[in-house]
Amino acid sequence: MTELVMIKDISQHVGETVKIGAWLADKSGKGKLQFLQLRDGTAFFQAVVFKPNFVEIYGEDEGSAKFDEIKHLGQETSVYVIGVVKEDERSKFGYELDVTNVEVIGTSQEFPITPKEHGTDFLLDHRHLWLRSKRQMAIMQIRNAVIYASYKFFQENGFIKFDSPILTGNAAENTTELFETDYFDNPAFLSQSGQLYLEAGAMALGRVFDFGPVFRAEKSKTRRHLTEFWMMDAEYPFVTHEESLDIQEAYVKEMIQSVLDNAAYALEVLERDTTKLQKYVITPFMRVSYDEVIDILNAHHGEDDANYELLKHGDDFGSPHETWISNYYGVPTFVVNYPASFKAFYMLPVPGNSERVLCADLLAPEGYGEIIGGSARETDYDLLRKKIIDFGLDPKDYDWYLDLRKFGSVPHAGFGLGLERMVTFIAGTDHIREAIPFPRMINRIKP
Repeated sequence: MTELVMIKDISQHVGETVKIGAWLADKSGKGKLQFLQLRDGTAFFQAVVFKPNFVEIYGEDEGSAKFDEIKHLGQETSVYVIGVVKEDERSKFGYELDVTNVEVIGTSQEFPITPKEHGTDFLLDHRHLWLRSKRQMAIMQIRNAVIYASYKFFQENGFIKFDSPILTGNAAENTTELFETDYFDNPAFLSQSGQLYLEAGAMALGRVFDFGPVFRAEKSKTRRHLTEFWMMDAEYPFVTHEESLDIQEAYVKEMIQSVLDNAAYALEVLERDTTKLQKYVITPFMRVSYDEVIDILNAHHGEDDANYELLKHGDDFGSPHETWISNYYGVPTFVVNYPASFKAFYMLPVPGNSERVLCADLLAPEGYGEIIGGSARETDYDLLRKKIIDFGLDPKDYDWYLDLRKFGSVPHAGFGLGLERMVTFIAGTDHIREAIPFPRMINRIKP
């Protein structure tokens, strides 16, 4: 019985007859030759059909009929292809399949996404089919490698998976960014972060993390924003702010290295500069204060590559500022100690400076902006309750959260990482919408 193999493993079967279950991504040829571009979800691969071989195997009539059937197969027809694996330096993959038989499983005619160029809206309308393309396959493989690395990192560093709810009764950060829904005649909201619940988990179980979808009702149309995305949150007790940054840096490096190790083919398909990724793994990340960044930005304002607005101390950054400062250092950069005025209520003030909080945003270079946000958490019951009120929130909605400060409060910190931003950064792609199977944006809810 001929062995069924995946394309990614084809190099292990040189000289052998194998069977591949695949879809026909494209085909070309003339005369007695047909070149089949096959895909099976693991990789793309070329199979060569030579009519005289078919005639020799099956006889003139049957061999010619089989060859003619192959010539007229439609794009995305599903097939079993049997043949001998051969090394071929001319092939980008390094190998080819010398086909001895093709068995049609499911026919396909007039596939809407042809090899020609299509507009983005058309491709997004056909996202369920666009996912079959080589580029989209590569991005999903990188996403998978990042997810795998996340679970591996937290397992090896003493974290427990702790699932926070998707339906919540209160805001974690900005109440204007919540999607509201009816919950048996009571208002409820789609979660914008699992962090508050993770803090409860940390007080019960020590180091914890969650990983799941979150929702932000931001009316933003930038290349960095989705209304539904996947967030990895982590929380840990008995650590300092600097120790928290160490954990975050190690985690990001683990993800990049995992992609380099486990998704090399995907990076090649995307033509990603892997020397940059290798640099990010071996080079210490920068750590610079918010106020230092303001001074640096203003000192370079007006230079050829410094096309951003001047800022005052106390102003928040925009995307152009984040892009410039991360490129200035050339490696992922922690900007620490932002003004308390535009950060979340739960953040711990910098000792001796109540106008700044012990927080950090990790900015990715090459224009990818913030990929992690984290902070040390306020541990004092009275101060936290006052902050909740100062932020215009009802402390009754946070009774359970305040309880965490009444019964054995300890120093603790945590962070959240946006999966799609991380995937976009590692993949080196232009827009976050390709980093998730079915993107949800301000103007898109289908398919």
